[in-house]
Amino acid sequence: MSNKTTVNVAVVGATGAVGQKMIETLEDRDFPINELKLLSSSRSAGSKVTFRNEEYTVEEAKPESFENIDIALFSAGGSVSKALAPEAVKHGALVIDNTSAYRMDPEVPLVVPEVNESDIKENKGIIANPNCSTIQMVAALQPLQNKYGLKRVLVSTYQAVSGAGNEAVDEMNEQSKAMLNGEEYDASVLPVKGDKKHFPIAFNALPQIDKFEDDGYTFEEKKMINETKKIMHMNQLPVSATCVRLPFAVSHAESVYVEIDDEKVSVQDLKEVIAAGEGVTLQDNPDEQEYPTPLSAAGKKDVFVGRIRKDPDVANGFHLWVVSDNLLKGAAWNSVQIAERVVANKWL
Repeated sequence: MSNKTTVNVAVVGATGAVGQKMIETLEDRDFPINELKLLSSSRSAGSKVTFRNEEYTVEEAKPESFENIDIALFSAGGSVSKALAPEAVKHGALVIDNTSAYRMDPEVPLVVPEVNESDIKENKGIIANPNCSTIQMVAALQPLQNKYGLKRVLVSTYQAVSGAGNEAVDEMNEQSKAMLNGEEYDASVLPVKGDKKHFPIAFNALPQIDKFEDDGYTFEEKKMINETKKIMHMNQLPVSATCVRLPFAVSHAESVYVEIDDEKVSVQDLKEVIAAGEGVTLQDNPDEQEYPTPLSAAGKKDVFVGRIRKDPDVANGFHLWVVSDNLLKGAAWNSVQIAERVVANKWL
């Protein structure tokens, strides 16, 4: 970032999977921090975290924690955001919230910078970071919307276990070892911790992410549907989703079917438009077996797109394979990216 203006930053949920990635991303991006405050629950308070070769002590998050804070990055669960984000705003902080607490609030902008950066200016103290699976899809679709217009979106996801937190990843690893050794194993986290039933994720696929709604869709699927429409300013766009958890640690993959307005577009046309998209990398060469995978996308900030094909029966229908690191672009990087745009544009 050029022409830096230093700001005071708080990270809420600093010891969690996303919080840790936020801290790493702030350091990697050389974000212009004057003072950094790391906050968590009382259970994790007292933990030590190193940032720019300096050791920080994590403090318990309280309303008074946000005094003199300019930007507060939240990733500690919706209940924490509901309780503390308004307190942070009262103290003058701009909240960038990574939970679902405010995403569909009409007063709160829901932002993917490559898609709707200008919405940042409409904030009233809180900006919502979208769901990880939504972020990568809309980033891939925005170049198509800009060039051709969208008529319909269908998506099936293949989501990493880290989306359910460190505890879920630990359980997957323990289950895998136990199964390979012919030992008994436990399941207490997935699909939803505290729900009626739990199933092993190791060597399995769980067609449930979050709780079921009355219409048979899960909350994760409804998030993708509703957030896509809000971010892209297309309330009438038909969107449907099926979200599945698979046994790998990092990066979400998605099979996306999209119908555009133009029936005369070729696969090569689509490839060129997507390749030119901001924050999007095209990896699509079937002859050389080049396409993105969760492993190849892990640790990278871009959204990767491959396997672009024209639907054989629908002239304006195309299939895309979209992959991105759910902890980076799907969470930490998108949040820090919003903060960068705020500072660079002097929107504080």
